[in-house]
Amino acid sequence: MTVPADPKVWAKIGHFMPERAMLALHRAGMFYGFTRLIFWTSWAHIANGFEWNLSPGGVYRPRRNQSSRHEDNSQGNLMSDLNYFLYDQDGPIVTITFNRPEKRNGLDPQVMLEFESLIHRVRDANDVKVLVVTGKGSAFCAGADLTLARDAKDDDERRRINEDMGRVPRIIGRVFDVMVHMDVISIASVNGFAVGGGWSMATGFDHIIAVEDAQFWLPEVEIERPFKGLANINLTQRLGPVLAKEAMILCRRFPAEELRQLRVINQVCKADELESETRRIADAYLSMPWKAAISTRRDINATIYGPQYY
Repeated sequence: MTVPADPKVWAKIGHFMPERAMLALHRAGMFYGFTRLIFWTSWAHIANGFEWNLSPGGVYRPRRNQSSRHEDNSQGNLMSDLNYFLYDQDGPIVTITFNRPEKRNGLDPQVMLEFESLIHRVRDANDVKVLVVTGKGSAFCAGADLTLARDAKDDDERRRINEDMGRVPRIIGRVFDVMVHMDVISIASVNGFAVGGGWSMATGFDHIIAVEDAQFWLPEVEIERPFKGLANINLTQRLGPVLAKEAMILCRRFPAEELRQLRVINQVCKADELESETRRIADAYLSMPWKAAISTRRDINATIYGPQYY
């Protein structure tokens, strides 16, 4: 009978202890180590929501983060609290859908604040790699919801509504800034008209695919509002100053195919192929080495929007 052990250590112990006793001591040490491993693994899983993982270092890796036990409940609460959007996650792909088809997915401060909260959720999630944004109905997003002021009962209410609507461009700017700097690939799946703020936000996506009959235009100057900010900078760089003035000052409408030829958007497809083509594009991005892809995206966006500081 032999005892598997470090010869130097057991040689010294062998002077004071018979071989059978040394074997029993060795087995007791093995049993203690194995029992302790199982105990701490169980504690980490049950008490702290960590994975069942016995690989080196695996015991201490959380499923997502240390608040993961509460994420399912918070997502359920989030879904039930949505008024203007649909939110769906399929593995690493999140799809946010404008869900106001009766308003052509128009924007007001409440709509934009809800969208901003969803973008923050995507940014902060550890398991999201691709964001898809699309719309229900005939429009991707028709820009500011002007029916609110039109349907006002009197001048005072109309003035209050117009002042409140003045918040929309600022919220769009905040959303735009988060989208271009977060470590998530974004795809605009444009199912119809992209007007005003709808086109503004679309310019911040990494990849834009649109249906054949989609149109893009900026009516801001027509309604006596300047078109400015990051969307102005981005669109000017994509269109060039000549066409940018046509788009922003003359409020010219651009069909999707013309923008594809100008390389302002990536792709045009038939309406019944939009969903499948969008998924194909998402899968193509996911197939690339992820750290390299995100680092490259960060440097590309830094040339337009400045470096990412956070």
